[in-house]
Amino acid sequence: MSRPVKKASSKVFDAAASPLRIQMLRLLNMQGPLAYSEIMELLNLDPGRDAGKFAYHLRSVLQANLVDVDKETKKYMLTDLGRLVVDFSQNLEEYAMKKSRKLLVRTSRVAIEDFDRNKIVQALVREAGVPTELAEKIAGEAEERLLRLQTKYLTAPLIREFVNSILIEKGLEEYRHKLTRLGLPVYDVTQRIREAKEALLNVEAIHKMAGNRVMEEYMLLNILPRDVADAHLSGALHLCNTGCWIIKPNEIQHDLRVFFNEGFRAERLGLLSVTSNPPRSFEEVLFLTLNVLKSSSIEAAGEQALDYFNVFIAPFVRGMPPERIKELLRLFIFSLGQSSSNGCLVESTLGFELSIPDHLKKVEAIGPGGKSAGYYGDYEDEVRKIFEAVMDIMFEDSAHKPIFNPHIVVKIRQDTLKDPLLLKAHKLAATCGIPYFANLSQQWQSYANYTASGTRLASEWTQDWELDTIRTGNLDCVLINLPRIAYEAQGNDEKFSEILENHIKMASLALEIKHQIIEEHMQHGLLPFLTQQTAGESYFRLENATHLISCVGLNEAIKIHTGHQIFESDDSLSFAIKLFEDITARVKQQSRKPRFRFSLSQTSDEQAAQRLAELDVEKYGWANVSVQGTKDAPYYTDLTFLPLEADLSLNDRLQIEGKFHMLTHGGHLAVIILKEPEQRPEDLLVNTERVCQTSGVGFFTYTRDLTYCMHCQRLFGGILQKCPRCKSSNTLTHYSRSSAKYLPLRWWAPAKRANIARRISYGL
Repeated sequence: MSRPVKKASSKVFDAAASPLRIQMLRLLNMQGPLAYSEIMELLNLDPGRDAGKFAYHLRSVLQANLVDVDKETKKYMLTDLGRLVVDFSQNLEEYAMKKSRKLLVRTSRVAIEDFDRNKIVQALVREAGVPTELAEKIAGEAEERLLRLQTKYLTAPLIREFVNSILIEKGLEEYRHKLTRLGLPVYDVTQRIREAKEALLNVEAIHKMAGNRVMEEYMLLNILPRDVADAHLSGALHLCNTGCWIIKPNEIQHDLRVFFNEGFRAERLGLLSVTSNPPRSFEEVLFLTLNVLKSSSIEAAGEQALDYFNVFIAPFVRGMPPERIKELLRLFIFSLGQSSSNGCLVESTLGFELSIPDHLKKVEAIGPGGKSAGYYGDYEDEVRKIFEAVMDIMFEDSAHKPIFNPHIVVKIRQDTLKDPLLLKAHKLAATCGIPYFANLSQQWQSYANYTASGTRLASEWTQDWELDTIRTGNLDCVLINLPRIAYEAQGNDEKFSEILENHIKMASLALEIKHQIIEEHMQHGLLPFLTQQTAGESYFRLENATHLISCVGLNEAIKIHTGHQIFESDDSLSFAIKLFEDITARVKQQSRKPRFRFSLSQTSDEQAAQRLAELDVEKYGWANVSVQGTKDAPYYTDLTFLPLEADLSLNDRLQIEGKFHMLTHGGHLAVIILKEPEQRPEDLLVNTERVCQTSGVGFFTYTRDLTYCMHCQRLFGGILQKCPRCKSSNTLTHYSRSSAKYLPLRWWAPAKRANIARRISYGL
């Protein structure tokens, strides 16, 4: 080696010989460029006492070309040579410690530490409750095994895996259960990022997915009883919103009058939202409403609804020109359709009345400044003006791009069946299928409200419409895999009933546990919006929230058990109705428990429909199952009671759906898929009148497959392969209802996307 090279390397080793200088180099490697004073502070050196010593050491690394100074910022930074020295020192240290049978651990705190078996002992005692003597034995055995490894370095998760393995070998599974580390494998995260890119989702979707997965694992491992967790994992049950199960309720039905009367005091709730006094104008009303929805979205896993929307805001538009009302409502709807700061939509449902319902006519109206403004019955004209303006806005703006949020629920009562304003709603339905229609013309529906997911509330709990339908909502939902029960029952009615009873009990227990956890969160201030005080009680009435038990695959279960689908024979239909009557009775029995409002529903969950079918195909084999879709992409019927692919007349379909709607008071939705070309609004209106008067259907919607061209910014009917105007094929987005809501086809479950052409559509 030449003398200059020897001299250069000696200078480097001389500079690196001091522990303080190595510490300085590692600090710059970790933190990046730092100022003189910042380095001293991070090294815990005193500027007065240690200034000379620090200057000497800094000069040494500068002269050895390990550190340089940025001329502009005057900050010190590591050179390439300095980085080589840092890497070399770390590798040398690890090698030396291995030779001395010492272990190095890269911890979750992003640091390298000496292995210390006492930390295993502490973790076993603290996290799993292992007796100290046993913990010391397990830690000693883990150390022996780790010393025999030839791994380059250890990590905290790897050590935990070794300890868990020893616990399993010794039959100490309960301790291992508590010591399990939550998280995602690297491969799973990579796959989720790839899938998000393909579906054109934003980065928050990836972030949310990862967080949800951790919370789901925590719930299944530490919160739910083992049999309930196993039932979910094996596919006997499906718990919805598992990522939020122990954090927040599912849906909220708001009461805007609370905020019109008291304002929104965000600072009392520890929220960053803007505080609002009682609104004095229509503009302030809409701003406050938007603020309420965005603030409360943090504390709801799903939909938020504003029932009687046009009734409660009516006092604020009196005397306003229709053009101004429309202008402000357009801004409000546009704002609701935009993503919030976390990149997610505030999913919301607006409930509209065509006239003032009888039970609101003599209720005191809250007007500007929170003052009394007569009765809501005085505002019939304003209610209709608001409804008409919203229909016009949705129709005009959807011609350029469909507005799928907020969701619009039009409530039809006996006295509004012939209302001319209904034609406007059906014009919107014929064009882009946006509105949902709530059939409140029947006695059992008098005080009912709905969200776009199909969830229903009515005055069936305390018999008070106000307590039962607003300032409450849906706690959550558990779905029962009916085909799984049918496979296991093998045609035996008694066995079917026995298994069903067990599954209902497990579903009820899961919901009771969630209720208790959310109640505890509310008591300790973890849900400040929901627990804000109004009239001496919490805003959200948890005790009145529904606990939904729903079913997946009714049609497939009936086919397995009877040999025919529901619509193929009178016997199969009779058995299906009898089955749901039985489930309804059993769910009602659960509601006899104090505090728990159980209800049966037919809730749409695309993930459950596919997951449960895939598990059953795997368990029983393709030849022995009854599913929709294909072998590679199976799914069960989940959105409606009858498969959308079932070939039967619209009248027959709705008559059958209606029979089940009257049994599922927790929620339901009938979907009518429209044929192309666009159909006449008048024909849809005639059909709606027939549905309301002759069937038991409680909630329904018209669905039109749509194609949107981003280049032309135009909406077209049908699933088109190229734009009719610009002829482009790569600027198109296709929309339709796979679940209860419109979604781009690229977001659909692969099984349902592959089956879209087989759905039966109707000309009216």
